[in-house]
Amino acid sequence: MREECGVFGIYGHAEAARMTYLGLYALQHRGQESCGIVASNGEQLLSERDMGYVSEVFDQARLDRLHGASAIGHVRYSTAGEVSVRECQPFLVTCQHGQIAVCHNGNLPFAREERKKLEREGAIFSSTSDTEIVLHGVARSHAAGVTEAIPEVLRHTEGAFSMLFLTPTELIAIRDPRGFRPLALGRLNDAWVIASETCAFDLIDAKYVRDIEPGEMVVINEEGLRSSHPLSPQRHAMCIFEHVYFSRPDSIIFGQSVDRSRHKMGRRLSIEQPADADMVVPVPTSGVPAATGFSVGGGLQFSFGLGRNNYFGPRFIERKQSIESFGVGTKLNLVGHLSKTNGIV
Repeated sequence: MREECGVFGIYGHAEAARMTYLGLYALQHRGQESCGIVASNGEQLLSERDMGYVSEVFDQARLDRLHGASAIGHVRYSTAGEVSVRECQPFLVTCQHGQIAVCHNGNLPFAREERKKLEREGAIFSSTSDTEIVLHGVARSHAAGVTEAIPEVLRHTEGAFSMLFLTPTELIAIRDPRGFRPLALGRLNDAWVIASETCAFDLIDAKYVRDIEPGEMVVINEEGLRSSHPLSPQRHAMCIFEHVYFSRPDSIIFGQSVDRSRHKMGRRLSIEQPADADMVVPVPTSGVPAATGFSVGGGLQFSFGLGRNNYFGPRFIERKQSIESFGVGTKLNLVGHLSKTNGIV
């Protein structure tokens, strides 16, 4: 399952890059291939990105280089494009509208055709990511500025997107009209915070304010926060897998507690598909609330029969055929005495 990434942005905080680091740390489950942060010091954008986990990529020296009061960051799983350092987001370019950085959670299914069209017209790409298509559109736009160019481009862009843009003076968030991927707005004292999941707010003691609405664009600058709905309304179609699997149980997604949703799903499943079983064993960690609900609903014993290794290695190691059979075992292992006592196999 590689259909999710995580985005985080903050405006108006003296330690913006470090807050972004912590936000990305909380969102690490949404992407473990690569990560990056772009910060603004009010005059220019500064970028650091690389392959690996957040804690591996960012040390004291790298964070010190990202000085400024606003920043955006990204953790990535490859929904489109290759897996390499050049695919790391946020992307940063300089064009007629000045410096612009962007990070994206979602998928643009028609980006390949648009890319071919742009290449025939002489466009040059630095990555294989679908996100870069949007930057090309913004750079080519004849709109008065970035905040006008972004909706102009995305009005004609089909797909799922929760995007953050950063310029030297503004943080911009925009969500597709169907609201397929989550995007939440929070407050940290006088600073505004935006993230894929509210668990990122909890880590930095920010308060969840509300979701960015489907089709909404939020612009944050020294004048404050300005909201608009520049994209044509569509039937809302939130991704159910955010509640089933992707998101952390301690997050609020689409206005609902993920933990509570999974618990209710488990209870409902115990009614629709009751099991003649001795014990309910969850698959950590997303399956725990659902298994609890199934246990309560079915009146069955609940036990942690699978141990989880939280320090399993990078996914690329499983691509070697000689050891790929150990893939599940590197993460999960049966608790021996439970399997023998209850016949778990």
